[in-house]
Amino acid sequence: MEMILSGFWFEANGLSMNYYLPSCPFAEPIVKSTVNRALDADPTLAAGLVRMHFHDCFIEGCDGSILIDSTKDNKAEKDSPANLSLRGYEVIDEAKEAVENQCPGVVSCADILAMAARDAVFWAGGPVYDIPKGRKDGKRSKIEDTINLPPPFFNSSQLIKMFGQHGFSVQEMVALSGAHTLGAARCSSFKGRLNSVDPTLDTGFANTLAKTCSAGDNAEQPFDATRTTFDNLYYNALLRKAGVLSSDQTLYATPKTRSIVNGYALNEAMFFFDFQRAMVKMSTLDVKEGSNGEVREDCHKIN
Repeated sequence: MEMILSGFWFEANGLSMNYYLPSCPFAEPIVKSTVNRALDADPTLAAGLVRMHFHDCFIEGCDGSILIDSTKDNKAEKDSPANLSLRGYEVIDEAKEAVENQCPGVVSCADILAMAARDAVFWAGGPVYDIPKGRKDGKRSKIEDTINLPPPFFNSSQLIKMFGQHGFSVQEMVALSGAHTLGAARCSSFKGRLNSVDPTLDTGFANTLAKTCSAGDNAEQPFDATRTTFDNLYYNALLRKAGVLSSDQTLYATPKTRSIVNGYALNEAMFFFDFQRAMVKMSTLDVKEGSNGEVREDCHKIN
């Protein structure tokens, strides 16, 4: 019953699972093969694609605004300090070019990004899930809007509030945080934890982080032991006080979220189930429809 209802809901919002079936039936296989090729060559890009989708959806909705380049008249989202470390733009460009060769002017960059993130999760060993399609590309991308991205020093209460403003429950926020099972953080994002004694940080792991930072602000520390595999080791690290960012470890340090972390650390299947549902929900945030958006010819600039 829930699946049927959600199908109607997506149709009503201008999105549907089979949106491209009549107009560009090979769109999804093209995107998937492009993503798989890129990740076979560089597995670390899986984290980049998932993170890019998240950073897109939290600002102006899932409308591809993160892909737009700055111009002399406009500083775009991608030039925000919070977005300078984003990776994977070339994968979206390659997928867009391949789709345009098949069906010009039909598939939006926003949909390609949403599909690429989904395919990256599955490629890395995470859950398989489908997302509704039909997002239009937005016509706004401004650096000042990125103030609405959660910074790495947020505590649990701040994260709950920020995610809540987008309609996410506490459980969904903790599940989405599990995307950090992929990838790594730069020293600049966590070195502030090393300046004083942090009771939520394991002493041995603090030494590991300090060693990483000895190579400079851009040195990377994986979030867990398997940075290119989608699993539940991120949550197990939190149990050991080995969360890399303050915004990671706070999920275990706070009673309101600790039980959820414990659950996911013990039960990977439950994490996968909750994650995929939360990702589908995130992919439909504030989508643009009809004349509120467009299908960009070039993902990097408004038509």
